[in-house]
Amino acid sequence: MGTWFTNARPYLLLLAVQFGSAGMFIFAMDAIKKGMSHYVFIVYRNAIASVSLAPFAYVLERKVRPKMTVRIFAEIMALAFFEIILDQCFALLGMKFTSASFLSAVMNSAPSITFLLAIMLRLEHMNMKEVACQAKVMGTIVTLGGTLLMALYKGPVLSITGSSTTHAAQPHNITNPTANHWIMGTCFLLIGCAGFSSFYILQTITLRKYPTEMSLATWVCFVGALQSSVVAIFAERHHPHAWALGWDTRLFAPAYAGIVTSGVQYYVQGMVIKSMGPVIVTAFNPLRMIIITTLACIVLSEQLYLGSIIGAIVVVLGLYLVVWGKSKECQGRMPPSPEDQQRQLPVTAPTNDSNDNKA
Repeated sequence: MGTWFTNARPYLLLLAVQFGSAGMFIFAMDAIKKGMSHYVFIVYRNAIASVSLAPFAYVLERKVRPKMTVRIFAEIMALAFFEIILDQCFALLGMKFTSASFLSAVMNSAPSITFLLAIMLRLEHMNMKEVACQAKVMGTIVTLGGTLLMALYKGPVLSITGSSTTHAAQPHNITNPTANHWIMGTCFLLIGCAGFSSFYILQTITLRKYPTEMSLATWVCFVGALQSSVVAIFAERHHPHAWALGWDTRLFAPAYAGIVTSGVQYYVQGMVIKSMGPVIVTAFNPLRMIIITTLACIVLSEQLYLGSIIGAIVVVLGLYLVVWGKSKECQGRMPPSPEDQQRQLPVTAPTNDSNDNKA
């Protein structure tokens, strides 16, 4: 039981991260609908994350934290730029021009981009003759196909108890996008997706020189809060009231996002990335769209379409292929256990003795 839990812990942690991220999505949507600027939301989110993580990082990693260098700090600034500016800012901006469901679908192309970048930077093992590698490639393609199916094909509405049959309660469409807005929003989402993948790749490299996940997450959130504040001040320079908070999701959403999503999520993902690589982390992101769809139907009384069900099944199949391929690859790289060595000793020893006697 202990061995099973140790092997399954990274996958359980990534699953919990997706549930936490889905909850942030629901709260953030409500806050933005109530007039909160998404630029300001990102500033508060990362500021709260850095404040909540800093005490734990200082106490728990005080003895193992390496010395900060100019090179490491430069990489932290790049990490903050990729994740906070490119990913978070452009993703929310693209969502305003398209829709929330389309945002979830496009961002699920991150495993494909991450897998490609990891191969180019030689961070991921690539040998198409191996079954594990074939499974990861096929799983990535299938996962991407499932997410596109969920976004592009709706199908008939499924009648579910407690769900609304009208579109009035749907919070997904912040605007009513035209064709031009849809194309522009897609470009913004692709920029965010590229930043999302680049963040995981660079995080893998930085953790080799700065192997303290919580301290790194604190620095990324702190620097990201400074960078995003510059963007927010410029974007909302004519709307000072955009910085105001309220006793509703405009306060709870950035607090939840800062503590759970930006804080805990960065720390957990850093641990998993250091042990299993960046591809397996992004491979779990398609599950977020399934969770969001379920929560939207239950909490927000949104409609559920047949295409979402079919796409969810395809996503799970593709995700299983990626996880199975990564697990198979990790098993192939593991050294033999002491039990295996003990089994081999009785076989090897008599052979050597017989050879010595013959000599």
